[in-house]
Amino acid sequence: MNGSEPRPWLEDVEIRLLQPYQATKAYRCPGCNRDIPSGTGHVVVLPREAPDLRRHWHKGCWALDERRRGQPGGSRR
Repeated sequence: MNGSEPRPWLEDVEIRLLQPYQATKAYRCPGCNRDIPSGTGHVVVLPREAPDLRRHWHKGCWALDERRRGQPGGSRR
């Protein structure tokens, strides 16, 4: 996935920061397609209209994606 692909599900999302003690499972980050090991703090992006499409991102990958789209992280909370 790259920054130029349209992702309309990102229009109205809730951003949640998971602390390391809350991250009990491993996930795959859609920003870099690498693992987020359990016990690693990360970001959960939860579309309000489609919560089943939630994605777990590395904090840095999410910040980079936000910059690519020109939207600061706090604008859609």
